[in-house]
Amino acid sequence: MKTGRTRKDEIVKTGNIESRPSTVNHQPSTNKMRKTEKSAALFAEAKKYFPGGVNSPVRAFKSVSGPPLFIKEGNGCRLTDEDDNTYIDFCCSWGPLILGHNNDYIREFVTETVAKGTSFGTPTKLGTELGQMIIENNRFIEKMRFVSSGTEAVMSAIRLARGVTGKDKVLKFEGCYHGHVDSLLVKAGSGLATFGVSTSAGIPESFAKETIVIPLNDPDLLDATLQRHAHELACIIVEPIPANNGLLIQDRSFLMCLRLKCYKYGVLLIFDEVISGFRVGFEGAAGYYDIEPDIITYGKIIGGGMPVGAYGASAEIMSHIAPEGPVYQAGTLSANPVAMAAGYAACKQLLAPGFYEDQTKRTQAFVAEIQAYCDQKGYDVTLPNIGSIFWVAFTQDRITRSDQIDPASMEKFKILHHELLQNGVYLGPSGYEVGFVSAAHSEVDLKEAAGLICEAMDVVFAS
Repeated sequence: MKTGRTRKDEIVKTGNIESRPSTVNHQPSTNKMRKTEKSAALFAEAKKYFPGGVNSPVRAFKSVSGPPLFIKEGNGCRLTDEDDNTYIDFCCSWGPLILGHNNDYIREFVTETVAKGTSFGTPTKLGTELGQMIIENNRFIEKMRFVSSGTEAVMSAIRLARGVTGKDKVLKFEGCYHGHVDSLLVKAGSGLATFGVSTSAGIPESFAKETIVIPLNDPDLLDATLQRHAHELACIIVEPIPANNGLLIQDRSFLMCLRLKCYKYGVLLIFDEVISGFRVGFEGAAGYYDIEPDIITYGKIIGGGMPVGAYGASAEIMSHIAPEGPVYQAGTLSANPVAMAAGYAACKQLLAPGFYEDQTKRTQAFVAEIQAYCDQKGYDVTLPNIGSIFWVAFTQDRITRSDQIDPASMEKFKILHHELLQNGVYLGPSGYEVGFVSAAHSEVDLKEAAGLICEAMDVVFAS
């Protein structure tokens, strides 16, 4: 297969990408009172300029304790904050950094590109080469378009589905998050299959009522809803691996049911793979489950740490996008050359033989060590995982729907998060968020982190 031009000896010559040991010498902390003065002062200052002191809500640490971390540096699998505390990072910028922080190849290619300019508002060779690399290694899309965020990708995919079908309504699932798109920032109303109720001020109810919301993993309700509403439904959108509200791993049978029902009722199927895309495999969840959706949205990893999103489909469906077709979508910084350079350097490394197998193997070993300890101690904990994604759930039950998550369990996560910060492990600051393992997490790093997490569980269940 063609995979674009040669860069840095094609980024990866042969064989698997090795998980390099961390470049930061780190010993487990024995001092459980980390310094927070600088981060606290910076947070107080930031509150003067930004709502809540942050530029994305979860960063404010409202669900956990202490001031939010202000990070000054990341290398490999480690973060260093402004107070010079160092952490093994399992947030990975909320998923994009599958290769870890400050990856050599990405940094060098970005630096080389920036030296030539940062934005032109024109097509570039880099954008074509990244698009070629993705499409030639993905069975499920024939054409794509780059945008600047996952939210923008989803918004554009919904518009495309409406333009193709001539229908207006969208069906989504409770517990799946698709960015802050007006018609998708909704929850279910009363009853089983309901029109959406907005979950944010500023969203007209008329917008929310264009969305129907039902629970995940209920094929009978899905069929009943389609029988009633298929004539007005443009699409069904789903996270095939729901990972924004816990890790709600679905059976392949349910996803295949979605595919077959969409064919039957003439409704387009959108896989929102902003998180799962390029994370569980280069073809994402579509490839993992071998199910072909009509439209796929991507983000995060394909930016190599830079802001990016994309959506793709068959050539026929994508022909509806302007300037070929009547569905308008545009963006000044779409396919920005710096983002394209970072994405090219990242995706090239992901194509190395054995990359994803190694990611899965190390993640499973890491999770298994923690799970075995919790089982031995009788702690009510499970760690669902798929590919290099994992989640800490304070229950022994399998969770496939958001309404199965006990809100009271978030108090346990709050203790866990605090204890781990004191000892140098960083999880995203919400118990509903998942964790990510990167190629930069060596077996030594993961062994150390697993031990610290086990110690923290002792504190959680002693409370």
